[in-house]
Amino acid sequence: MSNEINEKTLNRRKFLGAAGAVGAGTLLASCAPGMTGGAMAADKKPNLDGTIFNFALNLEYLEAAFYLAAVGRLEELDAVGGDSSKVILPAGFTGKGGKGIKFESADVAAYANETASDELNHVRIIRTVLGKGAVAQPMIDLGPAFLAAGNAASGGAITGFNPFANDLFFLHGAFIFEDVGVTAYKGAARFLSDTSAGGNLENAAGILAVEAYHAGMIRTLLYQQRNTQVTPALKVSDVVAAISNLRDAVDGASDDDQGILDAAGGSNIVLADANSIAFSRTPRQVGNIVFLKVDAVKGGFFPEGLNGDFAAILAL
Repeated sequence: MSNEINEKTLNRRKFLGAAGAVGAGTLLASCAPGMTGGAMAADKKPNLDGTIFNFALNLEYLEAAFYLAAVGRLEELDAVGGDSSKVILPAGFTGKGGKGIKFESADVAAYANETASDELNHVRIIRTVLGKGAVAQPMIDLGPAFLAAGNAASGGAITGFNPFANDLFFLHGAFIFEDVGVTAYKGAARFLSDTSAGGNLENAAGILAVEAYHAGMIRTLLYQQRNTQVTPALKVSDVVAAISNLRDAVDGASDDDQGILDAAGGSNIVLADANSIAFSRTPRQVGNIVFLKVDAVKGGFFPEGLNGDFAAILAL
């Protein structure tokens, strides 16, 4: 994909207001107190907006790095304030200069490129609106962390898991992240103070909607291959269920996560409760998943932890 096409894609996906930087500049205007020392809003509620968006920024760095590497565009992360040199990848895979996954399906390649641009936009716009308060990208592990996740999810049946090896493994890797992003933004909504038109809550909802589109796409593509054998003993639907169970095992006592099959063996594309409402995860639950360990502050996909002080929201 040429730089010209990429730029057109970036411009097309400015979802935080047609005014671009001008509109975005007002997005976190009320966040400044939250970023500088926990001043109280008018209703005495702590303003955590800046902290919540910086927590989200760490996760967006992760997703952007994953998708950009998959399509050979990882260097684009540097242009929006990320750092491609702080991304650990499987040996021999650079994810740069067009050297991404050798996709067998042109459709999957197109979906991956579109999603990469969306996640790149999320990093760019959140950094723009946070300004000097935006945290730098932490070290991101897209190599050994996936090995550990694959091994843990399969009970040792899957070793050497590499999400950049082929189309199907890429979809499994994406599945680890996408549902988490949706539930993370949903769970953070109640902590945001700015509920004005075009404000933080509304725009967080906009990002959530994009993540939900991504999650639905990944779940659909995996469902289409649900009976494909990954190992002699595991089909795609089994691997997806195992990943879902792993997320449930570390995110708390609830059993909300779901695979791509319902109880009767039919499709379960929409991850929701009995009322078809997406469920929420707290920042602590999200941290447990990305660190691959309960109550950890580093490890997994963030070997050195997140950048920023999130003690206030991890305790919520």
